Amino acid sequence: MSRILYSALWWIAMPLVLLRLWRRGRKEPGYRRHIAERLGFYSGSVRSNARCIWVHAVSVGETRAAEPLIDALLRQYPQYAVVLTHMTATGRTTGAQLFGKYGARVQQSFLPYDTGWMCARFLRHFRPLACILMETEVWPNLMAQCRQHNVPVMLANARLSERSLRRGQRFAGLLRPAADAIVSVGAQSDADAQRLRAFGARHVEVTGSLKFDVQVPPAMAELGSAWRQAVGKRRVLLCASTREGEEKLILDALEKLGKSEWLTIIVPRHPQRFDEVATLVTARGLSLLRRSQPRIDFGVGGADVVLGDSMGEMFAYYAACDAAFIGGSLLPLGGQNLIEALALGKPVMIGMHTFNFEGITEQAIAAGAAVRVADAGELLRGWRMLMDDADRYARMSSAALAFARSHQGATERTMALLTPLISGFNQTI
Repeated sequence: MSRILYSALWWIAMPLVLLRLWRRGRKEPGYRRHIAERLGFYSGSVRSNARCIWVHAVSVGETRAAEPLIDALLRQYPQYAVVLTHMTATGRTTGAQLFGKYGARVQQSFLPYDTGWMCARFLRHFRPLACILMETEVWPNLMAQCRQHNVPVMLANARLSERSLRRGQRFAGLLRPAADAIVSVGAQSDADAQRLRAFGARHVEVTGSLKFDVQVPPAMAELGSAWRQAVGKRRVLLCASTREGEEKLILDALEKLGKSEWLTIIVPRHPQRFDEVATLVTARGLSLLRRSQPRIDFGVGGADVVLGDSMGEMFAYYAACDAAFIGGSLLPLGGQNLIEALALGKPVMIGMHTFNFEGITEQAIAAGAAVRVADAGELLRGWRMLMDDADRYARMSSAALAFARSHQGATERTMALLTPLISGFNQTI
């Protein structure tokens, strides 16, 4: 009964859902493309000619995390293609950047909305032999249709916060059957595994985070190095993946300090907010450079702030900085991924609100690779103290590299869980 009501609500809300999609497309045109796919309709050009393995990565973070896993799948199963689905336009753009080198072996699509009819059309069209959901994407009707169409489902790189567990338990009648349909789970940590079991997931093993296995693209490392040389002797503070409200706090703290001797780079999490953040910077009398400006030179004019209004260059920003603040954590938004910064040996500063990445954050702090800050003022004070203490900076940088390297290997462990699903399918055909 819960799923019947859930499905009815989806159909009732569908006109509003599509209207919101169209409106969002004003700032992000990608949302106005491939709308038919969200309803379960596909052109012949995206039909898989061979049986495929389906990977669902909702947005940018999940798509980047899926990179080492998809690379491994294509190596181990050359006879199969990969269908990569997303929910966000930025996730799809990131997927095209990462996997375009594979040509037709990786096909992209938006995942249809979670109605049984639309999900069934998707499964009949692509005929996946297995489904790999990245991190937290468990949809009730999708899971029911996968079970009906004999598509085994694995939840990879899985994480579940205490808050999400409590929310899920309130809707246990709807979500427990979905969790029960998952054949195998690779959890990021012991704590995630315990919460996933409490939620009702079966066959849960700790595989670690795939994000530790992501390799820095050489082109991004070279670009970041070029930016760093352009900056010269000035220190560089990167505020990465900032969310709404956080830029104001950081810029207010910068404004109080007056002209700073360092360069601050701000990279908002969501591209539709680039212009908004640029306005916040100039309104405070701070000089601004935008990455999107033609022939930008990070060293020209001694700018106070560089706005990272580009896609797919986060590794370059990390390579260019001396230390990184990870956004989504000054306000109660749950935090963002700090692994990329650690992998490049950058000391990390992070706010108090990290419930989406609590385990890995606490481990990084305990390892001496990261520190917590209470607010934007403490962030800037901590940054200045770090830059004035060369020994401490060197210790944190070394700790960051060691921490990242010690957590590698999740791809191999995840593939070991996935192999029986693929082998089991091959035995039935």
